Amino acid sequence: MGKGEELTTTKYLIHAQITANGIVEKPDVVGAVFGQTEGLLSDDLDLRELQRSGRIGRIQVNIHSNSGRAKGEIVIPSSLDRVETAILAASLETINRVGPCEAEIQTTKVEDVRAVKREQVVNRAKEIYKKMVESVGPTSMRMIEEVREAMRVHEISEYGEDRLPAGPSIHTSDAIIVVEGRSDVLNLLKYGIKNTVAVEGVSVPRSIGELSKKRTTTAFVDGDRGGELILKELLQIGDVDYITRAPKGKEVEDLEKDEVLVALRDKVPTAQFLATSNILNDNKKENNRHNGRNKKQKFNRREAVVEEPVIEDDEVSLMKDMLKEFEGTGSGAILDEALNMTKEVEVENIYEEIKNIDGTADTVIFDGVISQRLVDVASQKGIKKLVAFKSVNIVKKPHDVKIITID
Repeated sequence: MGKGEELTTTKYLIHAQITANGIVEKPDVVGAVFGQTEGLLSDDLDLRELQRSGRIGRIQVNIHSNSGRAKGEIVIPSSLDRVETAILAASLETINRVGPCEAEIQTTKVEDVRAVKREQVVNRAKEIYKKMVESVGPTSMRMIEEVREAMRVHEISEYGEDRLPAGPSIHTSDAIIVVEGRSDVLNLLKYGIKNTVAVEGVSVPRSIGELSKKRTTTAFVDGDRGGELILKELLQIGDVDYITRAPKGKEVEDLEKDEVLVALRDKVPTAQFLATSNILNDNKKENNRHNGRNKKQKFNRREAVVEEPVIEDDEVSLMKDMLKEFEGTGSGAILDEALNMTKEVEVENIYEEIKNIDGTADTVIFDGVISQRLVDVASQKGIKKLVAFKSVNIVKKPHDVKIITID
């Protein structure tokens, strides 16, 4: 935008290039613009009336001649709306003569003056803010931080009968973040995260377990052994949708803002986390060692232990045969009690498909992995059999859902 442009009420600037087969002057161009667009559009868009009422500004022409030809730029300020400005810009391209010469005009762009102003405001605000920050000394920064800390403490609330430390949004948010202690809640409050609640110890309160079943729950624990113990307990009594952890060896209360945001951004579904983590295998190893000691004691008492062979019934065999038809397809099916297919589904949408079942579905068979999340929603929907190629870390197995896998 050059000097002298009428910017008081201008919303847009129409930019057009002009080429003439001869030498023409600025008055010739202005006259052609007014003359050759007159009567072309409705009276509401007549250029003379628009300029008289101040809805378009003074037409600016910058033109120069070389080797018997003239080239230049036309700029028309407009306070019309976007559609009217576009129509006016298009009408300029109907001009084919300027004075005695053939000419061609092409609209190159319509510039939004307000957008340019906004960009100037943002850039200037950055400069002003930078100077403000640079002018604040260490003492002032400490005072500001003390006030912010006091506000965070004031914002912290309590949840449940156990009066657990929580963010102010814990009672209203559809999604919650479960952390370990009060300091974790305060640290996340510092970064504007208000839907947190702390378990306050390795023993997870029942109120947290019940809350996790009603909300979309993310477990955000420390990157140490204590974090693993809390996560195990939470998985046993609650319904955790996503899991994320602080970097190894770090605690949530010590994380900087960038580290917190990265951790929450990189959260993974619980089934995926368990499939790549050995967090629940430690318990299995302990149980195996315990069972081994028991068996040894039995043999010492000369008690013969005979394991009965597993007999596979006809139903399981049939399910496995049907499953093989889906191998490698990435799809599955919902079956009724007579094993008739009522709907074909994609594996990537299997959870939502089960969640939205409305009818007498009996079996879900698919080319994938059965997770705790699928088992829980299948139980809620009255599904009697889940059939897939394998299952991963099923911690809570409902008595009313039969899990059948190839393994």
